[in-house]
Amino acid sequence: MMSEEQSRVQRYQALVLRYEQIDAEIDALLEQHGGHSENLSDQDRETYRQLAEQRSDLYNQIKSIEAEWLSEGDEDEP
Repeated sequence: MMSEEQSRVQRYQALVLRYEQIDAEIDALLEQHGGHSENLSDQDRETYRQLAEQRSDLYNQIKSIEAEWLSEGDEDEP
């Protein structure tokens, strides 16, 4: 049976992988338009916004887990 900590590590890893995937999608989308968001079509701009929102949400979840680990580490110190 998986411990709570192992489960959290796996969740963290999955979040990081998904973050990296979305970041690569954003990069590819921008690259198709000369690297500039102002060159995006209306549809691509909407896709960009959705991807950026997902990436931001994932980032916040990643940082939340990291903050939990840091606070737990502080509790272990004398």
